[in-house]
Amino acid sequence: MPFGTPEAPRVAVIGEARLEVDPEIARIGVTVSARGADRRAALDDLTRRNAAALELIRSYGEAVEKVETGAFSISPELTRSGRGERVRAYQGSVRLSAELGDFTALGELTTRLADLELTRIDGPWWALRPDSPAHGEARRTAVREAVQRAREYAEALGARLTALVELADQGAEQPVPYGALDGGLRMAAFAGGGGPESVPALDLEPQRQTVQAQVTARFLMSPPRL
Repeated sequence: MPFGTPEAPRVAVIGEARLEVDPEIARIGVTVSARGADRRAALDDLTRRNAAALELIRSYGEAVEKVETGAFSISPELTRSGRGERVRAYQGSVRLSAELGDFTALGELTTRLADLELTRIDGPWWALRPDSPAHGEARRTAVREAVQRAREYAEALGARLTALVELADQGAEQPVPYGALDGGLRMAAFAGGGGPESVPALDLEPQRQTVQAQVTARFLMSPPRL
């Protein structure tokens, strides 16, 4: 019954939700650099500065929920000398990332990291946790909106909803059976802050997050009174 029957017409609607919520975590990027006349000197300086940055981040205890090391590189800088090339110096860097749930410590940590030698700070990037209650609330709101919209269509025809036939996430390849609602969520996380030129901006205001959900619902309704 792709279009229902006169005795049981089918109505299809889209339910949408858009919530504005406070962020739950903030992420910052830390790039530690070193430059030396020889490879060993550059590597020693880089190791020392990386250790200092890690020690400072970890000193904030539970305020820092996660710290990870990303890319590491050390490479020669070449200069031409006559017909050949020679190594002028070595440049190295280590990329760190830190995730904080305590925003009161964020401004202080960011400034202290930026004060370290040859250290660049990027961020903060505000976000919600993957298991944030805001995700579920957006889904529930989208479903309630779909039911309300379908009920209004049915009432406009002097009918009433009798059954739910399908409930599908936005972009789902296959319809999701009744009772299997999950997903349908898009989260937009907005970045704030900048590089070391923005320091010391200690008063970092968290940017609210946009959470969206959309579902397609199909219902059967009683015969309309036309």
